[in-house]
Amino acid sequence: MGDSGYFGPDSITWEVNQEMTVLFGGARALLMHAAHPLIAAGARQTSMYQRDPWARLIRTLQMQSTMTFGTRAEADEAADRINRLHRKVNGIDPHTGEAYDALDIDLLLWVHAALEVSSIYFFERTVRTLTPEERQRYHEENLLAAELMLLPKERVPASYIDLEGYVSEVASSPRLEMSDVAENVADIIRTGPVPALIKPVWSFIRFAAFGTLPPPLRELYGVKWTPRREWWLQLNLTGLKLVRPLLPRRFRLIGPARWASERLAGKHDLPLSEAGRKKR
Repeated sequence: MGDSGYFGPDSITWEVNQEMTVLFGGARALLMHAAHPLIAAGARQTSMYQRDPWARLIRTLQMQSTMTFGTRAEADEAADRINRLHRKVNGIDPHTGEAYDALDIDLLLWVHAALEVSSIYFFERTVRTLTPEERQRYHEENLLAAELMLLPKERVPASYIDLEGYVSEVASSPRLEMSDVAENVADIIRTGPVPALIKPVWSFIRFAAFGTLPPPLRELYGVKWTPRREWWLQLNLTGLKLVRPLLPRRFRLIGPARWASERLAGKHDLPLSEAGRKKR
């Protein structure tokens, strides 16, 4: 079987993260991250959104894919690369006067939690409903990913239910705010240039990203939500769930998952980092 990485095909993390529609959660999580003023301060320091508006989203999704489908060496290397970058991101936020540090435990927890709950949200609404035990297993498996990103597992809520509670608490608190960075991210998702690969489906991803935010965050971003919009969102998500089993594998599963499965089946022995180049 070779090196199946930290999780492997039998893990619930592999099952969830392989789904194409789970990537929708990346845009949702990005909006949640940007609303935190100290995460915004780090983004402002690196001029990330000004130089390359898609860098943060792509990096987050690539990190999740490598952690799940790469070999252990690839996962370690990817985590080390991000951690080295984060060590340079710190200072005083001129807007709040607070110190910020990309390796701050509270900031790492918010980033981790927002992505985890967003991934589960879109998996359940476009693939299948998980049992409480499966949600908990996904949560516990992801503690390993948290530790690779220097977030001690002891600082993460012990259960998935508690993690959801933490996200709801932060989302409803005055800790989140509409900064220039949050406005920039929202504008990018609403109207910014979209990579050609996702242009055909971006209008729905954009709609779902804003529409599935916790209500206080929807209000923060100025989203006018109505029962009709909620009905339309859930109708489309249900439609995706019904159509998904009929789609070819390449439209259901992300490339890194397909590549890893082929490697473990002995069809090739190339690392995940070669997948993009070979597919092109």
